[in-house]
Amino acid sequence: MALKSWLGACQVAAVYIGTIIGAGFATGKEIVQFFSQFGFYGVPAIVVSGCLFIFLGAKIMLTAVDLQAKSFQEFNSYLFGMKLGFAATVIQFLMLVGVTGVMLSGTGALFTERFDLPANAGILLTIAAGFLVMRKGVTGLLAVNVFVVPLMVIFHLYAAGEAAGSPEFLKNVVAGEDSEWTWKIWTAPFSYAAFNLALAQAVLVPLAFEIKDKRIIRTGAFLGGAVLTCLMLASHVSLVQLVEVAEYDIPMAQVVEQLIPEFHFVYAFLIYGEIFTSVIGNAYGLKQQLQAHVQWPPAVLFLLIFSAGFLLSQVSYGTLLGLLYPLFGFISLVFLVLLWKK
Repeated sequence: MALKSWLGACQVAAVYIGTIIGAGFATGKEIVQFFSQFGFYGVPAIVVSGCLFIFLGAKIMLTAVDLQAKSFQEFNSYLFGMKLGFAATVIQFLMLVGVTGVMLSGTGALFTERFDLPANAGILLTIAAGFLVMRKGVTGLLAVNVFVVPLMVIFHLYAAGEAAGSPEFLKNVVAGEDSEWTWKIWTAPFSYAAFNLALAQAVLVPLAFEIKDKRIIRTGAFLGGAVLTCLMLASHVSLVQLVEVAEYDIPMAQVVEQLIPEFHFVYAFLIYGEIFTSVIGNAYGLKQQLQAHVQWPPAVLFLLIFSAGFLLSQVSYGTLLGLLYPLFGFISLVFLVLLWKK
């Protein structure tokens, strides 16, 4: 591959990684919930999940190129059929708006807890930055992820390296869990990949439409999935060093405090970066979907999206998410099966 193609593939990989990784990954809670609570068995589960990210991430983007799909509604229509595809798109749209609100709320909490600033200062700063970045379209999306993702990789690998130096490292990594977890261990990689890919589809489909080059997409998907696997493994071997890791709300913060306390403040900025990449990724996917129905300028659409996210970040909407998450989880698994079969 020519240098230009390799650079393009790295950009695709960076957006892919940045879209998958959000607040849940940054705090370590997602990795604990799906993998680390199972001890050593989390390792093969992560490998299976990583293979799904490589294979199915590429399949989403390559299929989008073949379909010339500009939005996830067109992709859903292909997978589910017209009627069910529309229903899946509505639920996915609501979830993306909800997740954007959750991410913005997370930035508010981060600014309050770590920087001693008002929550709305963090939320409004994120919206302003997101608006400016997304005015550049896919170019802005690529630029932010190319900057943030390498920092994420360095940090998580460094944390894993520090964990490897602890006396109980190998003992903690190879420790198993009770057999009562057996069925969850084998479903975890599929549910994790399904949920994240169904959400990432909103970004990957229009991104593939913009890139178009299948060779760049294949290489980018492989690089992105491989790096995601390494990041999950690095987080896992760090997190299993904690006793009763599942009890912590932000387990990665405990890891940083124990292993690399001098990086605690840097970790707060890293969380913000990981959240921001998800916010702009969601906003980009939502804008592409809205643009398929209304011929309004992108700036107006982003203003509407960020306004909705701001309003959601101000109120408690746990009930809404509690109703939508199980339904979306089911649709995600159906999405995974249909994507595999196509």
